[in-house]
Amino acid sequence: MAKLKMKPLGDKVIVKRLEADDMTTGGIFLPDAAKEKPKRGIIQAVGPGKVTDTGERGTMQLSKNDHVLFTSYAGTEVEISGDEYLIMSESDILAVVE
Repeated sequence: MAKLKMKPLGDKVIVKRLEADDMTTGGIFLPDAAKEKPKRGIIQAVGPGKVTDTGERGTMQLSKNDHVLFTSYAGTEVEISGDEYLIMSESDILAVVE
């Protein structure tokens, strides 16, 4: 993968969505139209953190290459050099998968 030429601001993160499964657990192959967009991805870049009311910058709980779960309608989809990414707030991330 080419180097990402985007840098998130504030408490934003850039996520590369994982590919959808081609088959159900029962062994049925799914066409592209029937696949649901995965709610899992890998963090590609992390912003510096949100500025608090006191003027200090908060620390981010996430870091690059974390595997995460996020909400269904999280983020804004963008395409850079043919690759699709989601830009979302740290608060849209539900969990880090270990």
